[in-house]
Amino acid sequence: MSVLSDADKKMDKALDALERDLSHVRTGMASASLLEGITVDYYGSRMPLNQVASVAVPESHMLTVQPWDGNILGDIEKAILASDLGLTPGNDGKMIRINIPPLTEERRKELVKQVRKMGEDSKVAVRNIRRDAIEKLKKQKKAKEISEDDMYRQQDEVQKITDSHIKKIDEIIGGKEKEIMDF
Repeated sequence: MSVLSDADKKMDKALDALERDLSHVRTGMASASLLEGITVDYYGSRMPLNQVASVAVPESHMLTVQPWDGNILGDIEKAILASDLGLTPGNDGKMIRINIPPLTEERRKELVKQVRKMGEDSKVAVRNIRRDAIEKLKKQKKAKEISEDDMYRQQDEVQKITDSHIKKIDEIIGGKEKEIMDF
């Protein structure tokens, strides 16, 4: 595999990881992905919530959790309360309803800071991938596998790939910030 395609694939993975992490950030609108990281104690083992219950979004500010086994309703409720999402589940004996309260201005600003930090972390990851790719090119030149001209040409390509991924990160972060700040 060439150094360029390897770097491009690794940078794409960094973008995917950012998008996955951002899906867990609460925006004020209900989303089933909010509960993705929650695990429930199910007969002695930890199970992801989506493997023991179905999560639905019946309206824009409410989530419902319907367990497949009614005996674990209390365990699911405890797991949601123990998460750091700040959500209060309501248990009616058959399912759990979670109202998603609107975010305060202060909380929105905190979330925007958190999102920007995630973006910066992704940019650092992309830049580290660029650095590794350039080091590989220099090693190939030193081992006389490629010419000096090829090395500089490929370094320029690595920089273009890096710039493209940094721009995508900025677009993703900008979209998420807008989503958080919109009421």
